[in-house]
Amino acid sequence: MRNLVWGFLCFVLFYSCKKESGCGYSDQNIVAPVSEQQAVKSYLDSNSLYSGSKDACGFYYEVVKEGDGNSPNLCSQVELSYIGKLTNGDVFDQASTAFTLGSTIEGFRKGLPIIKKGGRIKLYIPPSLAYGSKEIKDGNGKVIIPANSILIFDISLTTFY
Repeated sequence: MRNLVWGFLCFVLFYSCKKESGCGYSDQNIVAPVSEQQAVKSYLDSNSLYSGSKDACGFYYEVVKEGDGNSPNLCSQVELSYIGKLTNGDVFDQASTAFTLGSTIEGFRKGLPIIKKGGRIKLYIPPSLAYGSKEIKDGNGKVIIPANSILIFDISLTTFY
């Protein structure tokens, strides 16, 4: 009887934890190294760009428009448009797309919840909150994001659910 009760309690505890996690994504609590944070800050300062807001994880951001309502969470299906650039100004991606927020890079996961539906934000993301030491190639094998790149995104959050 004791084993049956113990087994039932373990099942209930497991099920309730699983239910709370929802979509299966959880906060990874990644913090960029100080050297990467400094590199982003130096880039912003040397280009006379806005650098007034820094997240505890180490990325910088500028809220252009806050938006209305609630903010998305890791389980939210977000619809947005964005332009992604390197610090040399090269655009590596530009799209209007939809995805589950928890399925993307850490800089997006932490940065998008700062704004709400209809909002716009600029993110300056250090490498460890993006692709780190991994280079990203296009379909032809050309490197479009070099390893250890700072990424710059201008994002408009259309909606989420």
